[in-house]
Amino acid sequence: MELIVSQFGFSFLIALFLIGAIGSLVLYRYDALVNAWSSAWAIAGSLWGMVFSASTLLSGKDLTFEYTGNSFPLLSISPHIDGLSALFLFVISLIALFCSLYGFGYARHFYTKYNLGALGFFYHAFIIGMLLSVSASNAMFFLIAWEVMSIASYFLVIYERAHAENVKAGVLYLTMTFLGTTAIMMAFLLLFMFVESFDFQVIRSSFSLIPEWIQHIVFILMFIGLGTKAGIIPFHIWLPAAHPAAPSYVSALMSGVMIKTGIYMMIRLFLDIFGSVSLWWGIALLVVGSISALLGVLYC
Repeated sequence: MELIVSQFGFSFLIALFLIGAIGSLVLYRYDALVNAWSSAWAIAGSLWGMVFSASTLLSGKDLTFEYTGNSFPLLSISPHIDGLSALFLFVISLIALFCSLYGFGYARHFYTKYNLGALGFFYHAFIIGMLLSVSASNAMFFLIAWEVMSIASYFLVIYERAHAENVKAGVLYLTMTFLGTTAIMMAFLLLFMFVESFDFQVIRSSFSLIPEWIQHIVFILMFIGLGTKAGIIPFHIWLPAAHPAAPSYVSALMSGVMIKTGIYMMIRLFLDIFGSVSLWWGIALLVVGSISALLGVLYC
């Protein structure tokens, strides 16, 4: 158990998907082989992700480890995994397992038509981005993982590029993603101006000292940025176009867990890092969430 719930356990999880990604590029000339390679490593990584996250939840431990030391003070690659992170890691791994199993057969109809190596590479990068996004303890690290997830998913959306509507859907998705990321970056930069750190622990301990009007601006920016990824109305315009454009098992992963990374970060920021929040923040979330839920069902 100690070996699993450790830095080794998390590093091994990321390494499995990295091997799958790199191997897919190397074997890109051989459709059947690259499909088998990509699917096998994705399944292995997903299974290990479930074991690692479930073990972490059962242990009740909070894991924090450092990969960069003090070499880059503003960019601290130091994953932090607590109960909330472990829960989302488990859900991501579980959905990725079923999508990868289905994707092995689904990808066969791309043989001789498209580059299976690119599909495998961006699929694994997409999963890595999601795993790191819900494990970050530093704003810079989070933004890098967020962009890996976003850019990889963009290339998956436009994978069947022979269809013009897929390319248009990808451009819309990329535009909305960058607008959302810009809002998140602006919020973190505002926080940095007052707390002089991108570390979530430092932000948590100093947030109450930030002027209230700055707190409100940070909330609005975060709500727009994270709400765009979560597909909350009215920031959802990319979702109906992008999801059908991606390969079906990728679309399942996007709708099943990618948009939930936005919800994860809302929970992490608004209920954990920011601590005591204004009443109108909660009302705004309830109102917009209710409207999104209602209209989402009607649109279906």
